[in-house]
Amino acid sequence: MTEHAQAQAPTEAVTAALHEVAALGGFFVLPVGGPDEGRHLLDRSAARGFTDLAEAVARRYRTGEPRIGVSIAHLGHAARLWSPALACVLLHGIVPDLTELRRADDGPALCLPRPAGWYAERLPDPALALNEQVMRQLRALESGLRVKIAPRLLDGNAASALVGSAQVLLSARPELHEPLTDLTTRLLDTGRLAGTGVITGPGLTFRRRSCCLYYRVPDGSKCGDCCLAGRDGPPA
Repeated sequence: MTEHAQAQAPTEAVTAALHEVAALGGFFVLPVGGPDEGRHLLDRSAARGFTDLAEAVARRYRTGEPRIGVSIAHLGHAARLWSPALACVLLHGIVPDLTELRRADDGPALCLPRPAGWYAERLPDPALALNEQVMRQLRALESGLRVKIAPRLLDGNAASALVGSAQVLLSARPELHEPLTDLTTRLLDTGRLAGTGVITGPGLTFRRRSCCLYYRVPDGSKCGDCCLAGRDGPPA
């Protein structure tokens, strides 16, 4: 994004934005700085298809179906990308640069060694810039997967994670309803997210057109936004 040099935000502003949105908790936490020990470049995990996380998920949910572990790990990773980035745009007008993301050696937590980002209002298309920051990371992960997963399932995971992040943000900051709905809708019409599902209500309820496969784990169920919700039995 060198063409957006004029939109560059000061590191102090990016750090402050990420620190403040972390107060929303959970997937919104994206620490800045800190020691390199115990962390590695996210690209390294992506090249390995997040095998360690997928296997950990499969063990946790007691499933021997590798694609379920991959799908759920992918969904969680997408939420860790969308949540802080979306909140930074809506609350601080900053699109964070996720290029140098690191991941914990022993889990899914992410961090940024050096803060960087752009003022959204100075970008030609803030939604497109935000989409590219997140989807570039997800494309890298998907290119390294060792298990065959339907591309539209993964796209649906990305959309589901986006809307889930938006729902949490809306619950915490209801005054953001209009701009948050507008941005989320715009993102759902962008690139690979287009056609993955539809927002069905004013509270950002969502119905995706694919399934993350969680219903296939022992004692699993269909998620609230699943295309199978309301149906009896497995899909045909």
